[in-house]
Amino acid sequence: MNISVKTKKSLGQHFLKDPTVSLQIANLLTNRSLSHTIIEVGPGTGSLTEMLLQRPISNLYLVEIDRDLIPYLRKKYAQLGDKIIEADFLTLPLSEQFTKTPLTIVGNFPYNISSQIFFKILDNRHIVDEVVGMVQKEVAERLAAKPGSKIYGIPSVLLQAFYTIEYCFTVPPCVFYPPPKVDSAVIIMQRNNITKLPCNESLFFQIVKKGFQQRRKKLSNALHALNISNKCCTHLLQKRAEELSVPEFVELTNLLEINMSNVLTQNG
Repeated sequence: MNISVKTKKSLGQHFLKDPTVSLQIANLLTNRSLSHTIIEVGPGTGSLTEMLLQRPISNLYLVEIDRDLIPYLRKKYAQLGDKIIEADFLTLPLSEQFTKTPLTIVGNFPYNISSQIFFKILDNRHIVDEVVGMVQKEVAERLAAKPGSKIYGIPSVLLQAFYTIEYCFTVPPCVFYPPPKVDSAVIIMQRNNITKLPCNESLFFQIVKKGFQQRRKKLSNALHALNISNKCCTHLLQKRAEELSVPEFVELTNLLEINMSNVLTQNG
């Protein structure tokens, strides 16, 4: 390490120190993303930044929450000027801060906020086109999991509804300072062509969340609070949430919306 800044446990910092891994991550950026506004989240001491700057990127921003690292980054990467931003990515208003879209998000994401980062990306899916990120291995596996898997869950369904997700490679603890206690992994997410799901999206999100909150139960029991008729979509309600694909959740959402509307009409 050529910087006299201690890692901060409260920020989940594990600085990447292996240039080979940094290069692998930088090389995952697709040609279409190179023309985007690219935001590196949590650049730390700049191991990944170094490799990103070797790629033909036209618009690179660094977002770092650690104020002790900002002077170092501004000195080392003076060419970026005001594109080095001291901020918490989770509270940064992306559409206001970055007027040139689409966006690509890249980084060695802190373990303690990685799930929150992905839900922020989901909230900004209308402008975030691509994500290349390193996270804890089990998080990466969960995001890329397929129906029927025990690790397939809420983030798997919600993110896969709008992104194709690929688990790229595993990263050992020894490439970080300090080394974490678990393996990491790199994933790439690319926006699909769905601008809006062919269903009530608010109800879709509600059904997915309720279904997995009691994942051991059949959906007929997990979703009982929605006032479902016994005759409604029994083929799907007899399954557990982890067994349904994104299109099946969309189908279920449409059937339940019709059913709920009919129940309200009958009761009215």
